Amino acid sequence: MARTKRTVRRFVARDEGGGVIRFTEEELNNISELERGPNYIEVTCGCTNKKYGDYIGKLRISSFGHFKITCTCSEKCKQVNLTPYAFEKHSGREGVKNWKKHIWVIINDKKVALSKTVLISYYKHSTNMVLSRPKQFHRDEFISCSDCKKLRRFLLRDQVGCRTYHDALANKNWKCTDWPYDKISCDDEEERECRKICKGCPRSSTCRGCTSCVCFGCTRCRFWDCDCRTCIDFMEHGEP
Repeated sequence: MARTKRTVRRFVARDEGGGVIRFTEEELNNISELERGPNYIEVTCGCTNKKYGDYIGKLRISSFGHFKITCTCSEKCKQVNLTPYAFEKHSGREGVKNWKKHIWVIINDKKVALSKTVLISYYKHSTNMVLSRPKQFHRDEFISCSDCKKLRRFLLRDQVGCRTYHDALANKNWKCTDWPYDKISCDDEEERECRKICKGCPRSSTCRGCTSCVCFGCTRCRFWDCDCRTCIDFMEHGEP
């Protein structure tokens, strides 16, 4: 007897290059309160505290396997973009820490640990912040104005600063008037050469680049929602 080929419809979280996440409709339909986005899926999750009850949140899984949770335990709670580790800690869960077993989603009206769902298979360790890992230092960088060619300094002290520099570097028409720290124009003088040497390296003030201040990719300066080749390669192949 000839076998009938069964067609399975798939939801594609991202339809570009590599790193595509695909879930079958059957797998997703059983999960309660799930929303589909152009490059992510979002599902209601929770972590149970034996004393205070369930802490509810929204788990967003990007097409690169990046897990971020926004807590909705109360109207006053401002905990957003938490890693699974941080959400488990925020809930006050006692005992051994194991977020894959302690954080759950609702499937067929039952609480099911992430470790027992298809969702966990798309968790990529390299794209998620490891809490025990020391933060990588990022030295100051310069970008040249497309009009006057003067160099302007960018401070890469946090993720916001890294993203500002990242986006400016990708802009071929970046100008002095786009400098984010103050209102300047091409008429303003650039830093003196002796000052440009100092880029904030913790090892040496006049360092020209070393392992202490030069980062080749981390979760602070690479972004899962950026479509540049550098970010895509890191999110797909970066080491934890």
